[in-house]
Amino acid sequence: MDKVLIFGAGGFVGRYLSLEFLENGYEVYGSDKTQGMMLPDTVVFRLSDLMDANKVEEIIADIGPDIVVNLAAVSSVGASWTIPQKTVMVKTVGALNIMEAVRKSKKKSKILFIGSSEEYMVSELPVREDSPLDANNPYGISKVAQERFAKLYRDQYGLKIYYVRPFNHTGIGQSDSFVLPSFCKQIAQIEKTRKPGRIKVGNLSVKRDFSHVKDIVRAYRMIVESNDCEIIYNVGSGKSLSLNSILNYIISLSSQYIEVEIDDRKFRPADQPDICCDYSLIKLHLGWEPKYTVFDALKEMYNGYIKE
Repeated sequence: MDKVLIFGAGGFVGRYLSLEFLENGYEVYGSDKTQGMMLPDTVVFRLSDLMDANKVEEIIADIGPDIVVNLAAVSSVGASWTIPQKTVMVKTVGALNIMEAVRKSKKKSKILFIGSSEEYMVSELPVREDSPLDANNPYGISKVAQERFAKLYRDQYGLKIYYVRPFNHTGIGQSDSFVLPSFCKQIAQIEKTRKPGRIKVGNLSVKRDFSHVKDIVRAYRMIVESNDCEIIYNVGSGKSLSLNSILNYIISLSSQYIEVEIDDRKFRPADQPDICCDYSLIKLHLGWEPKYTVFDALKEMYNGYIKE
């Protein structure tokens, strides 16, 4: 049975990726600074800080994984503006610690690094993998740096390093500091009062390509199982939706009147107006395409908050 080691396993995506590998016959190990409550019981957990190079090397040497996936990151663009130093450190130094550990190990594990649609230049067209990179925020810049180091170690040391640029994804368990869980939580709370209510929101005009997290982790597994590690794939739904249209859908799930108030303090210093994924390459090469929609995820999250 092949072994998978997931760094950053205690986060939102860690649970879903662990389940994806478990359901496809892998032995799964997770590592993070905290275990989190959502990891499946069958995941063997090892406590670590990705900034501790010696600990990372020790864990990889002990487990001898066939695949290493790095999910560890400052996970939101908004947060990256307030902690740019940490954003860059976790993404670049953390990635370097993993690559160095695998380079030194007897077993040369496959490595999967997670990039982002935020790496791309602003475009009015659906974004292809060969679209220009021109990140305009600390989050995106940290991902570009990680990608360059991955290419360096692939070229210079022959490591089998895979890279993927996912677009926005969501689902149950994502922090309500993110926009879609925040909308779902606020509207569910109003619904439970059985009275009209008001929510404060930021820029609703931006359009984003949102996927269900289950589709995204399935793509991660398929990519790292493939033969060619030099191909970078986009993963997304292929549709961009305005936050205004998404908010209206969530409001439609409630029976209460809900007033929407724009709060300028929630606007980001720089925000791309429209981001949409062209996922034709991964569909062509690996046969991946979405099985769910963002509306499936929104309904699941809303109902989850209603039951709390």
